[in-house]
Amino acid sequence: MPSPQQARAQASAITSGKTAPEAEVSPTSRLRALFDGPHLSPGQRRIAQYLIENITEAAFLSITDLADRVGVSQPSVTRFAAAVGFSGYPALRERLQSIALGTLAGGPATAEVNRSNELQAAVDAEIENLENLRRDFADPDQVIDIGRKLSQSTPLTILGLRISVSLAEYFAYAARRVHPDVRLVTRGGSVAYDALLQSREAGGTWVLAFSMPRHATETLTAVRVARSAGLKVALITDLALGPVADEADVTFATGTGSRLVFDSYAAPGMMAAAVLQAMTDAGPERTQARLEEYEQIAEQHQFFLRD
Repeated sequence: MPSPQQARAQASAITSGKTAPEAEVSPTSRLRALFDGPHLSPGQRRIAQYLIENITEAAFLSITDLADRVGVSQPSVTRFAAAVGFSGYPALRERLQSIALGTLAGGPATAEVNRSNELQAAVDAEIENLENLRRDFADPDQVIDIGRKLSQSTPLTILGLRISVSLAEYFAYAARRVHPDVRLVTRGGSVAYDALLQSREAGGTWVLAFSMPRHATETLTAVRVARSAGLKVALITDLALGPVADEADVTFATGTGSRLVFDSYAAPGMMAAAVLQAMTDAGPERTQARLEEYEQIAEQHQFFLRD
């Protein structure tokens, strides 16, 4: 009998293309598509980030109110609107309002939200993050492509520093079941530099990095070191805009839960699981062989309790 992991590896392969005709692009993804193309200044990135995080409210602000909220000048908002392809702020606000109204129409009823307590509200926010991710997965081609490239990189380096360590450890633990050489980097500074340079010298081609808020300066530095060494970087983070995302070759941006004192990572965890699935799909024979070998070792040494 195959193990649950083996069964999922056989039965859960990602298929290319938009399989759900009713799927719609998430509001967050529409904003990222709107803002990702142009080269934005740091001040303009702050405006974009504020709009992404507060779309349902920000879309109805005057130019004065938006400038005050972000902490920039009114001309900066006007230049931002022009930078992302609009004739001025009124035209940009009209587009934002259409996106925001779609978000409100698809979200939970206001009365229900008002009846929820803080923990329920935090869960509701995570459900929204997962719904947005589900819409993003309507076209999984980029996930499939990166899964194949990570699978082919030997060694494969997984980078996660500070708060991002837990996600990196989860990914590395699972990836080792299906990949022959996974190297985990959870310490910054010269330790990270050594590991990244050694990975490249050993023939590695890709790094998968995690960067959750608050984004660590040492993560940015490590990503830059990886790029300078000739490694390509795939990044799982919370926003597609910002210094770390700017350095990555490919960015998968998913929302994090920020309603409680410490952030929660339902959507980034799901994104990590999807990339792992894509890696298993990229080499089904190797995946099956390695899982079978691991199951034999686990049984021999009684790694796990019998349920």
